[in-house]
Amino acid sequence: MSKPRLEGKVALITGAAGGIGRATAALFEREGAKLALTDLDVAGLAAFAERGALTLAQDVTDEARWREVVDAALQRFGQLDALINNAGIAIIGNIEAATLEDWRRTQAINSESVFLGCREAVRAMKGQGGSIVNISSVAGLIGDAQSVAYCASKGAVRLTTKSVALYCARKGYRIRCNSVHPSFTQTAMVEDFIVSARHPERVREGLAAAAPMGRMGEPQEVAAAILYLASDESSFTTGAEIVVDGGLTAQ
Repeated sequence: MSKPRLEGKVALITGAAGGIGRATAALFEREGAKLALTDLDVAGLAAFAERGALTLAQDVTDEARWREVVDAALQRFGQLDALINNAGIAIIGNIEAATLEDWRRTQAINSESVFLGCREAVRAMKGQGGSIVNISSVAGLIGDAQSVAYCASKGAVRLTTKSVALYCARKGYRIRCNSVHPSFTQTAMVEDFIVSARHPERVREGLAAAAPMGRMGEPQEVAAAILYLASDESSFTTGAEIVVDGGLTAQ
């Protein structure tokens, strides 16, 4: 039997109670990682806690809480090998409809939290090395007319990732930083968007048809890309983008 791909590693995953975060936590658990999992929905992490994970409430926009969460992981496990900046929101709104409040909330949760997480991970990892994986989106690569704030936030994640990757490489920290760019994935967030539409089934069909492969992605498919970047298999990969989109951005 092959060795678990994350055996001996400690991973911190934000937004781990549902969707891509939960799928990633489950996959990492199967691959031997020790887990520190955070979410506003701590109850949603209970099953992982019962199996030995450290579970913590976290508002990822809170600077002080980031220090507390990383320190708690270090105290519990003695090291931090991977950070998965996954927590995020999507507020629909074009340039005429979006409010400044929507804009600021989206930037705080989707991009400022990635800055805070990367900064704390570098502090924790620079003596030993590690991997940071930031969850962006295809909306960080191409535009969407109805999601101005979301596109801006996910574009920021993409270039924050590259800046961190270059800095750590040039400092000799052995910390890799990469981004993952999913398209429409079958998560609760996407489902909420679908059911809130005037014509849900028409929207569902449109999201599936957006990818040349003719369907939406599964959280487990995104988690598999994240696993690769967190593992030693990607030891020469930094500042890169892995796109998990069924061919959407290839058009």
